[in-house]
Amino acid sequence: MAHTAMSGSGTTADDDPPLQTAVWRLRSRACWTDAAALLGPQAATDAAAALQRTSLLTERCLYTGTGWTDAEDALRTAEALAQDDSERGAAACERGYLAYASTLLGARDRADEASVALSRAAALLPPSASGRPLLDFRRGLIAQNIADSPQAARAAYRRAHAGATDRGDELLLSFTWRHLASLADAEVEPEAGRLRAEAARLFRLLGGVPTWLAAQLPSAA
Repeated sequence: MAHTAMSGSGTTADDDPPLQTAVWRLRSRACWTDAAALLGPQAATDAAAALQRTSLLTERCLYTGTGWTDAEDALRTAEALAQDDSERGAAACERGYLAYASTLLGARDRADEASVALSRAAALLPPSASGRPLLDFRRGLIAQNIADSPQAARAAYRRAHAGATDRGDELLLSFTWRHLASLADAEVEPEAGRLRAEAARLFRLLGGVPTWLAAQLPSAA
């Protein structure tokens, strides 16, 4: 099961604004509430900051099973601040993911809400949108973990993987790798072998990263 709410390089660049560097460091230490607090003033009026704050608080929900009200409140602020299709689509993606998390962890069954929200996000975000790979990944999560549809999950993960590769989104790539590999483990031969071979091919193309995947792909060594 995936526990990720955000995408990005997974590291901070030397030219990142100090606020973003601080937020990333707190997030990497599982200090989601503190990271969200740093974004609070900006998130009150800025849609992008409000979405980032929502992502942090949703991630907290996934890892701790707590903080649902805080995440929902942050999401409503992000939805209210959204001004165009890109921002509305991103907010719908966050709503779908929060509803997915609630369903996955048994806090409350919101599976229908998750599916509807991600479908709305897909209608608002064109294939070329920067947020599309993350959306595709989250649709894969619902297909795999809630709808029990491995074929749909695999197709969504592959779209997400291709988009993340094009954008150099190393953090999202680490999750698409993991879930493509997990689908291979759940399949029977010969499909399992085919999936592992495809994962190994992609693994080699990216120069053997993430390194931890090598143990799951003997042919990639």
